[in-house]
Amino acid sequence: MDVRSVVSVSARVGIVVTGTEVLTGRVQDRNGPWLADRLLELGVELRHITLCGDRPADIEAQLRFLADQDVDLIITSGGLGPTADDMTVEIVARFCDRELVVDDALEAKIGEIVMSLMARFPGVDLDAVRAANRKQALVPAGAVILDPVGTAPGVVVPGKPAVVVLPGPPRELQPMWGTAVATEAVQSAISGRTQFQQQTVRMFGLPESGLADTLREAEITVEGFGRLEITTCLRRGELEIVTRYEPQDAGAYSDLMTVLRDRHARAIFSEDGALVDDQIAGLLDGRTIATAESCTAGLLAARLTERPGSSTYVAGGVVTYSNAAKTALLDVDSSLIEQHGAVSEPVAEAMARGALHRFGADTAVAITGIAGPGGGTTAKPVGTVCFAVAVAQGSSHLQMVTRTATLPGNRTDVRERSTTVAMHLLRRSLMGDRAGSALV
Repeated sequence: MDVRSVVSVSARVGIVVTGTEVLTGRVQDRNGPWLADRLLELGVELRHITLCGDRPADIEAQLRFLADQDVDLIITSGGLGPTADDMTVEIVARFCDRELVVDDALEAKIGEIVMSLMARFPGVDLDAVRAANRKQALVPAGAVILDPVGTAPGVVVPGKPAVVVLPGPPRELQPMWGTAVATEAVQSAISGRTQFQQQTVRMFGLPESGLADTLREAEITVEGFGRLEITTCLRRGELEIVTRYEPQDAGAYSDLMTVLRDRHARAIFSEDGALVDDQIAGLLDGRTIATAESCTAGLLAARLTERPGSSTYVAGGVVTYSNAAKTALLDVDSSLIEQHGAVSEPVAEAMARGALHRFGADTAVAITGIAGPGGGTTAKPVGTVCFAVAVAQGSSHLQMVTRTATLPGNRTDVRERSTTVAMHLLRRSLMGDRAGSALV
């Protein structure tokens, strides 16, 4: 990640992500990045994200550390369950010098939720469950209670700094966030924030070095460039450029976009933050698509179906990992495989045609490649992947586009990036762009 310039803001926030499972890497932290994005949208300065286990002393140490950094707001996630190692609320109460008290209404609400959940499990000792969940109704005196999405409520404790305590599961934390932000304590803590505009541009087919050169040029030619906060990041083989600026600097951002369009119009596929996945969902309106995958083993089909409503345009997909499967399921001529190899554009094209026919679709994408770590040759090294996109144009014409790319990274990288290349090749084909540009 590259941050080209930094805009100072007056509201400062720290995040403490708790949980030994997160600290050790057994569970990936999703809350820290998600909260960071929300804070950026609010125009506050994120000073620190810290990870710590479930040990009370460690959690309290992180709270003390952030307080010493003069933050206005601390957000914690995790440690709100009914078990003995869930101690975040108790520690926050001690940190804020507040007594823990039982909220009767909250206890009744949690009890109703627990009773509803336990009804599906006959023989459970409900009294023991209620006793275990009673601790979830203990809150710091004077705190604002955030209604539970699961069984764990959140709390907001006013003060300097104010503390927001949120549950660990993202499905519970995320719906609670809006309520937390709306509280008087949080609004007061972030009252000094700067109001920002934020824009996201996405590119594909441009190396990071090329973008870096352009930004260095813009630093010289764009008046007010230093007042733009520009963050670049490589995600799934795409370049993401997030720019934040105060409203009075909209002209500088406009000039920056002029530079980007002049130099990289071909690579820019989104100026409004839309993902290629979103764009393809729109482009497939009124069409049906099928997939044929070898090395990606269904990852492309999974990506196409991540969007709600995808059943209206995704007909199905086939994983043909072996040569025999390619022949049996997609009618790929075995002589074609013998002549060109399974990893070849002719075989990819035959796979796409087979997917069209098998599913009665009017659009198809095929992927066949060498993900590694073995299987590569001098002619076809590890990372060699062949793609084919077939788009029916009426009843008599079939547009077929094939490409071969050599993708960097390990097995996981190659497979993931292959889906990105396929998505962009599909996008360009659906838009009638057969020429394309560099795939990686």
